Amino acid sequence: MSMPPLSAIGIENYRSVHKLFMRVGAVNVFVGNNGVGKTNLYKSLELLQQAALGRITRSVSEDGGVDSVMWAGDLKTHEKKRIILRVDLGDLSYKIELGLPNPISDPALPYETMVKEEELTLKTGARSVSLMQRKGPSVFLRAGKGERVTYDNELLPSETALAGIRDGSRFPELDMVRRAITDWRFYHTFRTDRDSALRKPSANVTTPTLSSNASDLAAVFATLKEIRKDDHDLQVAVDDAFPESRLLIEANGQDCRFALQTPEIRRPFPSQELSDGTLQYLALLGAMLSYRLPAFIALNEPEASLHPDLLEPLAKVIAKASQRSQIWLVTHSDQLAEHLANHAGAYPKRIFKENGQTGIDGLKITGEFVGEEY
Repeated sequence: MSMPPLSAIGIENYRSVHKLFMRVGAVNVFVGNNGVGKTNLYKSLELLQQAALGRITRSVSEDGGVDSVMWAGDLKTHEKKRIILRVDLGDLSYKIELGLPNPISDPALPYETMVKEEELTLKTGARSVSLMQRKGPSVFLRAGKGERVTYDNELLPSETALAGIRDGSRFPELDMVRRAITDWRFYHTFRTDRDSALRKPSANVTTPTLSSNASDLAAVFATLKEIRKDDHDLQVAVDDAFPESRLLIEANGQDCRFALQTPEIRRPFPSQELSDGTLQYLALLGAMLSYRLPAFIALNEPEASLHPDLLEPLAKVIAKASQRSQIWLVTHSDQLAEHLANHAGAYPKRIFKENGQTGIDGLKITGEFVGEEY
């Protein structure tokens, strides 16, 4: 069963986002000044992945708890004091609600982040069918043959049904949504200090996709060269950024490594000698050009540490990656956004903040953007 694409997201009461629902396309570029809430959109998607991994309550707690990440503005009388996240994957829609426990009735630790509700629905024509509904510890599911069943075990407040119920034969849609979300990749400012894993050899292991911290970058490059037997796109991207330069990739013994050969100097520069910006750019190449791309890639301010001359080569690489993966990118660089519009055909969405609330220019209540068709 193929993974459905991400088609929409909904966010309520998360950090600076009070209420927002938007359709998602193949390439999604968000641009705005510092402090308008761009990263909160990125983090909301990360949090949804944590739900699929079973770590969402721990992740919120590590950020200071529900009160720290909850929308701090006023709520209307009918609005619940809950963080609500929703993701649509084709005709399937998953929603999760987080809040604080009732000190009298809820079996949870004081001030513990608690999963209040979860729901998975399937849109069939004009109506939606509930495939999974969780309230508190109890979960009701619709099995493969259509019968409604109760999950045998009660869930703890820190657990999600999305991560905990793993029976793909009986609940294939729930299993598919979990696998689709856990496959997402998030990339944000790779470490480039002298102790960074990017500056060290990688284990000599076939690595089809770059990890989120890029610690296996050399192995990703080696996989392109030795397994695919084709690093042409990688070398083109290197030459585009550093004219007449070439990436040298070695996979010998138990590890693999890379170095940059420039036209000015006869000896190559190994990874430990490269500048921070050069290493950041190469890591982004590993993320965008790896042997196997995830279905969805999110990039948070990829222009950080990069010289302005590298932004157009980067945009070209992202455009190429968009042929194999859905792209979500937030940036405060108008220059990068312009290059992406030219090379990927991605019209940038402008993020703003008004009265402490994050919004997006042109976003309609239906989730569509003015002037765009879905």
